[in-house]
Amino acid sequence: MNHDGLIQQLTSAVAEGDEDESARLAEEAITAGIEPMILIKKGIQPAMDIVGNNFESGDAFLPELILAGDAARAALDYIIPQISEEDQGTVEKGTVVIGTMYGDNHDIGKNIVSAILVAYGFRVVDLGISVPPKDFFEAATKEGTDIIAASTLITTSLPYQRQIIEILKDTGQRDKYFVIVGGGPVTPEWTREIGADGYGRDAKDAANLCQRLMSGGSKPPMDEPIIVGALKR
Repeated sequence: MNHDGLIQQLTSAVAEGDEDESARLAEEAITAGIEPMILIKKGIQPAMDIVGNNFESGDAFLPELILAGDAARAALDYIIPQISEEDQGTVEKGTVVIGTMYGDNHDIGKNIVSAILVAYGFRVVDLGISVPPKDFFEAATKEGTDIIAASTLITTSLPYQRQIIEILKDTGQRDKYFVIVGGGPVTPEWTREIGADGYGRDAKDAANLCQRLMSGGSKPPMDEPIIVGALKR
């Protein structure tokens, strides 16, 4: 099979969420001599765009996003070790550490955000539910994180979002990570009050927010948070 055909098949396998086929095609393509970065830019990233656009238009749903994300990761797990260290920084749009705040066991919204971010080409480190503020900080320093995303649906867990930022300030690390917040009781006013860098009203808004932060050339902390999906008041 020619190179273009392999790349097209990889795009289709990832977009369809076929994890085993994506991994097999990635290996076959590397063995055939296709450059790893070409596979990423012409094979995997277009699949991410397809799934992300379909989700935005309502033609794809959470299960499809999760499957496509798993398929992309299966292919990337084989491709990334084959590329040069210099090029590895261009593979993904950024790294996001995400979790639901301590005291809150809800995960549906967080899972949707994670799936969309993967579909858009982000590396996502999902810490799960009821995550203490210090665990966000420790994961961020360990994973080379760009964005810390903290969600909660419970009012009593809101103060823990503030604590993440306080820990970053106390350790002199506030200028290394964007911090974004979301969830039912979270408001633009609360975002400004605690000094977060952004707010997304829902899962799609949160993903768009991450894209804006990584493509805007800004550095944390933001003078004024980016508010997506809600009127500034």
